[in-house]
Amino acid sequence: MYNEDTQGTVFNIQKFSLHDGPGIRTIVFLKGCYLSCKWCSNPESQKFKPSVMFEKEKCIGCGNCAKTCPQEAISLNRPNRVDHDKCIGCGSCVGVCPSNALTLAGSKMSVKEVLDEVCKDSVHYRRSNGGLTLSGGEPLAQPEFVEELLRAAKARGLHTAMETTGIASPDVLKRIIPLLDVVLLDIKTFYSKQHEKYTGLANEVVLKNALTISKLAKQVSIRVPLIPEFNADEQSVKAIATFATHMDNVARLHLLPYHNFGQNKYSLLGKEYYCKEFKTPSNDEVNRYKEIVESLGIECVVGG
Repeated sequence: MYNEDTQGTVFNIQKFSLHDGPGIRTIVFLKGCYLSCKWCSNPESQKFKPSVMFEKEKCIGCGNCAKTCPQEAISLNRPNRVDHDKCIGCGSCVGVCPSNALTLAGSKMSVKEVLDEVCKDSVHYRRSNGGLTLSGGEPLAQPEFVEELLRAAKARGLHTAMETTGIASPDVLKRIIPLLDVVLLDIKTFYSKQHEKYTGLANEVVLKNALTISKLAKQVSIRVPLIPEFNADEQSVKAIATFATHMDNVARLHLLPYHNFGQNKYSLLGKEYYCKEFKTPSNDEVNRYKEIVESLGIECVVGG
């Protein structure tokens, strides 16, 4: 049984994706994350509440936003307009902005609303063996919504996948992981101090839960973002791959070379982008890391 009225906070629904699981997929991005990765391509996902984003070039300085904000979180004297510590994400300012300089990332949606949108493309899923993928943020940070959403998705015959760091209680993992056909498990580094420095959180729970998830899951694809100065080196890749050999049900390991596609979002949120000087690892480097993974008997894919 499931409750289609259960609500969660969603900030994007991306259709016709060829990544994040097999076939053609619709990705539902959920708000909220326990980590704050310095290279995060979805910084608007990190806070659990909706996030107001400000595009300076569109602003005409009318002041409607400041007059409307119930929290007095907006000022024309502030370069990025919004004080995100005061902002509650109500969206009042967005509704009165005549130039669309303000947008709101995140809104409440019910399980039914999400699945009605996802199922509009069900014919493409059937033809390509695709389906629904949950991403974020961290989907497990909204466990009640995710459980109901996945139960309802299985009732509608959808293939289900989820991109996750695996940070959750054992009870949440036991309830949710069996509802997934594929777990796309992010393992960023084996080294805890390095993990804490670049994500804000040590990784003992991540690694412990990875072992639990691999026992509960039908299939696991490990995803490793290759980030300069963090883990784009032979020692780090070998450590992750070696750890993966102790997991169950691992189908493959994906190496995801660094990109800066989300950099522009940081200025919209009034944030600095830490990784602006980082370069994408060369093909030769990535192929060397791929050989290391494969030498341990694990199928390795670059990208996806």
